[in-house]
Amino acid sequence: MGYWIVVVDDEPLSLTNAKILLREQNMRVSCLRCASDFLEFMEKNTPDLVLLDILMPDMDGFETYRALRRYEETAGKAQIPVIFLTGEDNSETERRGLKAGASDFIHKPFDKDILIKRINNTIVNSKTIESLTEEATLDKLTGFLNKASGTEKVSGLCKSKAGALLIMDLDNFKLVNDLFGHDMGDRILEAFSEIVKHNVRFEDVVCRIGGDEFMGFFVDLTTESAMASLTERLNTQLSQEAEALMGKDHGIPLGISIGAAFVTEESRDYQLLFQYADSALYEVKRNGKHGYTIYDPEISGGDPEENLERELSRVTQVMSERGEGKGAMLLGQEAFSWNYRFIKRFLSRYGGIATGILFSLSSDEKGIIFSEMISEFGQVLKNTLRKSDIIYQWQQNRYFVVLTQLSEQDTPKVISRIMNAWVKTGYLDRIDIRYVTSQLTGDDPGSEE
Repeated sequence: MGYWIVVVDDEPLSLTNAKILLREQNMRVSCLRCASDFLEFMEKNTPDLVLLDILMPDMDGFETYRALRRYEETAGKAQIPVIFLTGEDNSETERRGLKAGASDFIHKPFDKDILIKRINNTIVNSKTIESLTEEATLDKLTGFLNKASGTEKVSGLCKSKAGALLIMDLDNFKLVNDLFGHDMGDRILEAFSEIVKHNVRFEDVVCRIGGDEFMGFFVDLTTESAMASLTERLNTQLSQEAEALMGKDHGIPLGISIGAAFVTEESRDYQLLFQYADSALYEVKRNGKHGYTIYDPEISGGDPEENLERELSRVTQVMSERGEGKGAMLLGQEAFSWNYRFIKRFLSRYGGIATGILFSLSSDEKGIIFSEMISEFGQVLKNTLRKSDIIYQWQQNRYFVVLTQLSEQDTPKVISRIMNAWVKTGYLDRIDIRYVTSQLTGDDPGSEE
């Protein structure tokens, strides 16, 4: 089995019995006799499970458990599963322990079969939950936190740590997709993520917030010299990786632009710092890219009319640069409704053809895994269809697609293209996809308002 188990008990006989029984199962065992030694031990070690006695002289098991969870939260570590040990046959004690968050209870003296079975069940369940949590919080391509999870982490660091909030954007990344294809684009993003991982420390947090845009909080990054050094390293290393992947003559001025905002005692609000860093990133883009700008509140004012003109320039640049802009539009209900009605009115007044497809997804798998597959199908639709097509997630497991300037006769080709892309996700045998199609015309009821 190879699990690493820590046993905390002030009774030598209990420690000896636990050690013998667990080592017979090829488990690694560490024995500690008091809470203070255990908490110090946990600062440098990460076992698979803790067996924690309730009755100990210096600090009882409940206090020790709470101290462990406080330390894990402060240190940003995952929670280690804990099973309480007790020599008492007291249901109230068990209720108290389970309510506190313990994974299970084991009575002393140990029954070998019960001890081993409960340890195995607890560790397997813990690792399953950890895996599901990781799937729900990580960006698959880069391994960074996704936008929602990353925003939560960065927001907490802004409130508690000194450092800088950074927004990092890959310059001219769209050209990689246009000239070398999206597979190469993904390889560049993967290479960039590895570069960033080698330039951050344990306490730093980085997440992917868009196609080629990333956000990070770098703890204790408080000087311009450190900012300049980080930017130079990232650009140099990305240039080397780009040459290795696309060849020395690839001709794309690929690089990294970084907008930064230092945390101060007066500005610890995440939303405000993000706005500052975003404004600084715009300045980098406007002034040649491949560099950094640190937001300076002293120069953020100026003539209102000039600021408005700059804001217009910024909006148009952001709309053209941010993200890849490839594929169909995946819209919310209100935006989809407006677009759908516009298409119907256009067909009614000027003619043309369009096709609607309703996809229905079902699976034996439930919960987070099913939600992940549904989301993945939405991305396949978005990346496979044209920019002129629109997509709406009608229900949790249903997508409604409108294909403009496409007849029902041509629809099978589109379906085939979608399913070929879906095969590559690895979910083909785990989900059932059904669909119906309909020709859209402008003379249906409701086409005019």
